[in-house]
Amino acid sequence: MDSNVDPIVTVDPEVLGGTPVFAGTRVPIQTLVAHLKCGDSLETFLTDFPSVSKQQVDAFLDQTLESAMENAADAHSS
Repeated sequence: MDSNVDPIVTVDPEVLGGTPVFAGTRVPIQTLVAHLKCGDSLETFLTDFPSVSKQQVDAFLDQTLESAMENAADAHSS
């Protein structure tokens, strides 16, 4: 992993007891997932949590999709 790339998600025991949050915020990534599962739009989430940028959400979703695709490929090749 490139150390010059800003993290999307951080885990710090000093921030919400180590709950994964969007970097530079106190907004748990689970909050985004909960909003989407309830049918809320991305715009609603971003309005409700203005400390999280659209770029952060897009990067998180891209990274999550990439990881899911890699896991599926690994499971298929086993």
